[in-house]
Amino acid sequence: MSTQQTDPNAAHVMVLAGELRVLLGQLKRRLRDESRAGDLTLSQQSVLGRLDRDGPSTVTALARAEGVRPQSMGATISSLQAAGLVEGSPHPTDGRQTLLSTTPACREWISARRAALDDWLFRAIRAHLAPAEQEELARAVHLLKRLVNS
Repeated sequence: MSTQQTDPNAAHVMVLAGELRVLLGQLKRRLRDESRAGDLTLSQQSVLGRLDRDGPSTVTALARAEGVRPQSMGATISSLQAAGLVEGSPHPTDGRQTLLSTTPACREWISARRAALDDWLFRAIRAHLAPAEQEELARAVHLLKRLVNS
């Protein structure tokens, strides 16, 4: 007998899980729409975000982290280098590899993009949620952090 059949709360939690998944997907799409990422593909944006968060990396390590072939990642990196968003430098311990990092222009673009998203969220929260609802949202954010870190 499954846990769902013996626990009366399990069905409610299962519905909640599905609703949360759908809602987070919608929020992610809305943030992507609001970010005005220009002509960058989702994979290019993902690579830039990873380099910004995790620091310099090789093509091989990026490909592994993104779940793509190194050849595909090489093409993504080439386009980002051509756009002036990524630069390479010699790997400090392995002369056969190149260490990739974001350029100062890219870091400025990422910072401006994040500020615009924070501003959109700020305005949406202030315009659509009463102060008590804003406090409820703050508690929900705390709970979501616990889920992410579990």
